[in-house]
Amino acid sequence: MRKGKDSNPLHDAHQSGALRSITVNLNGVSRSGACEPRELLSDFIRHELGATGTHVGCEHGVCGACTVHVDGVACRSCLLLAVQADGRRIDTVEGLSIGNTLSDLQAAFQRHHALQCGFCTAGILMSCADYLQRVTNPSEEQVREMLSGHICRCTGYTPIVKAVLDVAARRRDNENAMEASHA
Repeated sequence: MRKGKDSNPLHDAHQSGALRSITVNLNGVSRSGACEPRELLSDFIRHELGATGTHVGCEHGVCGACTVHVDGVACRSCLLLAVQADGRRIDTVEGLSIGNTLSDLQAAFQRHHALQCGFCTAGILMSCADYLQRVTNPSEEQVREMLSGHICRCTGYTPIVKAVLDVAARRRDNENAMEASHA
């Protein structure tokens, strides 16, 4: 291994075996890459796998911008090491849409103008998607409580709350219509 001013730390780490090869199921596709044992999942997703929709804000788990789903549960990717995600399913905001069609949640954000600069939006969408899977009939207060784990400096949260409540209502209406048609 070379040392000194011409030394390349990543090259040296790779040569010493410090890089780890991991494989994740990213938005339904098996993807592999190399990372250092201390590399955050957020950095691995963005830099190694190229899924740049996941944003990094505080790197302390406070702002929520880096929220992804790991095995179907929302988590802060800045608090998880990439090596801990080896063999797991990772869903990012890029996986919410179906082809070029926005998900119902993304469409509601668009309808209600629930984003402005967009920096926090990916993480908020991922938290909302997880939340709506678990709580199908949330109150405004419950949605605001869920959103309290996110920092958004642009929207004032009201359009986000309206979008989430709209999706919940539309999903309930669709489910009721389906049940009625099978009765």
